[in-house]
Amino acid sequence: MTVYKYAGFWRRFLAYTVDNIIINIVFLILTVVIAAAFILGSMSGNTRAWLADLTDPARIASLALLVGAIYIVLSIAYFTYFHGIKGRTPGKMLLGLQVLSTDGTPIGFGTAFLRSVGYLVSSLLFTIPLGFIWAAFDKRKQGWHDKIAGTVVIIRHEENDAGGLIIPEPHATSTVPPTDGRQGETGSLAAGETRAIADQPGDNDQKIP
Repeated sequence: MTVYKYAGFWRRFLAYTVDNIIINIVFLILTVVIAAAFILGSMSGNTRAWLADLTDPARIASLALLVGAIYIVLSIAYFTYFHGIKGRTPGKMLLGLQVLSTDGTPIGFGTAFLRSVGYLVSSLLFTIPLGFIWAAFDKRKQGWHDKIAGTVVIIRHEENDAGGLIIPEPHATSTVPPTDGRQGETGSLAAGETRAIADQPGDNDQKIP
């Protein structure tokens, strides 16, 4: 079995920053399209009506709510898709991270969606991202959204002897030709299971049967 270290706060923060840059670029494009449609729609009438539409507080508030809703939906769709596909967003791939369930199995779209909605709880409650900061002090480096969805984030390319998530390696088999010359018979040798367990297993370890 292989032990993978839980990803710390700053590494996850950098991955989240990369993802948000991508989201904001897409959001900016959508905002320009919406703004252009709003302005062109207002200009379809006479000039006085157009100016009134541009300065109407009700229309501006409605537009602001629409833009905010689009950003939230875009963010949830982004994280749900990438986490549901492989547990790795572009930001996490860049930083070598992966989201798994607490028992070390891949997450599906349902868990990915729940985790993405959990971002709202982590970022909006008490008006500060307390749920994200929580990962810096938690034993398994879980934010509130991780606890809601039952997930952890590991450093996928770093195998450790320290406490972390233990993932069993699949048995490999190799076909060996017979030595007695008989046709149609093969032998198989099971490759030895690779073990890498924590020196001091404790609450931080997740062993998978």
